Amino acid sequence: MTQSASTPAPLVAQVLLDVSLPHLDRTFDYAVPEALDAAAVPGARVRVRFAGRKVNGFIVQRTNSTEHTGKLAALDTVVSNEPVLTPAIADVARRVADHYAGTVADVLRLAIPPRHAKVEAEDVAPFVARESSSLDQADHWERLTAGAQFLDELAQGLPSRAVVAAPPSLSIAELIAQAVVRTRDSAAHDQGKSVLVVVPDHRDVDHFVQALETALPADCVTRLTADVGPSKRYRHWLSILRGQSRVVVGTRAAMFAPVCEPGLFVIVDDGDDLHAEQHAPYPHVREVLAMRSIAESAGVLVIGRVQTCEGERLVRSGWARSISADREFVRSLSPRVHTVGSDAELERDPGAVSARLPSVALRTARTALESGPVLVQVPRAGYLPVVACQNCREVAHCDNCHGPLRLTGAGRAPMCGWCGTVRAQHVCAACGSSALRAVRTGAGRTAEELGRAFPGIQVITSGREGVVSRVSAKPALVVSTPGAEPIAEGGYSAALLLDGDSLLHRVDLRSDEEALRRWMNAASLVKPTGDVVIMADPAHASVQAVVRWDPLGFAHAEYEQRTVAHLPPTSRVAALDGPPRGIDQLMGELELPEVAEVLGPVPLDEPERVRLIIRVPLAQGAALAKELHRVQSVRSARKVADHVVVRIDPLNLI
Repeated sequence: MTQSASTPAPLVAQVLLDVSLPHLDRTFDYAVPEALDAAAVPGARVRVRFAGRKVNGFIVQRTNSTEHTGKLAALDTVVSNEPVLTPAIADVARRVADHYAGTVADVLRLAIPPRHAKVEAEDVAPFVARESSSLDQADHWERLTAGAQFLDELAQGLPSRAVVAAPPSLSIAELIAQAVVRTRDSAAHDQGKSVLVVVPDHRDVDHFVQALETALPADCVTRLTADVGPSKRYRHWLSILRGQSRVVVGTRAAMFAPVCEPGLFVIVDDGDDLHAEQHAPYPHVREVLAMRSIAESAGVLVIGRVQTCEGERLVRSGWARSISADREFVRSLSPRVHTVGSDAELERDPGAVSARLPSVALRTARTALESGPVLVQVPRAGYLPVVACQNCREVAHCDNCHGPLRLTGAGRAPMCGWCGTVRAQHVCAACGSSALRAVRTGAGRTAEELGRAFPGIQVITSGREGVVSRVSAKPALVVSTPGAEPIAEGGYSAALLLDGDSLLHRVDLRSDEEALRRWMNAASLVKPTGDVVIMADPAHASVQAVVRWDPLGFAHAEYEQRTVAHLPPTSRVAALDGPPRGIDQLMGELELPEVAEVLGPVPLDEPERVRLIIRVPLAQGAALAKELHRVQSVRSARKVADHVVVRIDPLNLI
């Protein structure tokens, strides 16, 4: 901000300290020395003296008055006069901190990358006016209910919001590219509105950038990921801040990207747990983009193969509309889905239910390999030595403590993974058999087994040891963990989804929804003429949703079940993790509403740590977060040693 010669600059700077203590979660007034007056602009990084030491901070604004009655301390140093803390970032940081019972300082550590002086000193490229985009068709959106209307509203500069469950074989990248083109070419803004697209991982960034670069003029799309290195990332971030980059594609941290004049915020596959930040205050990309859309009057697009329960809540509340395809169009794009429990299949192969690779899967793979690659999805990487009954596949448990048994290296005698008891022989409680086998095998062992079963066929693995982005149309067996599936040229001929029951039986409140998301993401890579075989209980709701390709019906039913059980997102939940004494002290100071439910505490895997759950209706969610922040502030001011971690609506409560 510049001042005229006749108007002196305000003499007081309100500084937000880079300190995570809840009781210091506010601005502090500092005097601006004459020597720093020109550099101390709102948004600048500064160093100030606080409590006898120097700390970093940001100038939020300049004023001429202060409520402080004594003499103000002066700014020590202006680290950089680059206004990195924009009013929009400051506003969303405050909203996120309030929503998650955190501090603004913690949010800003996620939102603003560390400074690189050399990058800041580089010459700023002149702004290049937008060019017309090469993609002007919207045929994909026209096949979706209300899809064309959504694009028209974006073109008019309206803050339209939509939750989209994309049909199989329909490219999500192309759908987004068309929405970006309409938003960028909005007639409501001379320079073209900006678009921010947040995807789960860097492999998705490459895929979506490629699709956008095909539709937009050259050098129009900017990547914002951490894997490029700190200096390059800061260079890209500054180009966004200075208005040079108008279309941004990035991973989780990009949710705070300071895009100028945003017209559309996009989150891809919002059910992926990579969208949940692992650092305090643990925000989720979907919630942050929703807050930004309200504050900055921009549109929102939540898109994936499934509609999550959180997306269902956005639709039911009227905040966003649901966009999907009609059943006939979905059927025309869907592969044929087979299960392993049909009467005809059991008559042909009585062991189909217990076999890891039943005959229907082997037949499907052999036939499909004649025309192209086959995808084999395995829930986990490596080798998992958990054992089960050879006959009925019931997981083997210890007779002493009921812990899971594992196979040891010497003689393969089963040993308990909890108490360490070694059993020379184990008798299955379900069928009486004493034969054991390894189950839920990882991708590494699966690749070895398939290599022996299909000699002469190339076996490609993609997962923890290395992710493969693309494979050719040549016949091959592609063994992948969920989320690491390569894109096949022309699509896969078939997909085998192994060990489905291990996904459904996880100790996770979101296991059913997560299994459906993983299966549909994999099945969407298969040609419409291809086949998908799911090795899981055919009567399970998640399996039936894949068979019918009905993610919306599953989301409706799942939401109703969570409503009855008072689970997120139909209620607001806070998880408190810490030592038992700290939890007891905090709960003694909390003033909870009468409708609040307190569950626990229960012990965690870490020693001397427990978890307590507080559950309230959605209408009381903001009050709960505010009360938690108040109590944490009091404990912080008292320097209480027993730290308690507060998470609002964590993905996994167990």
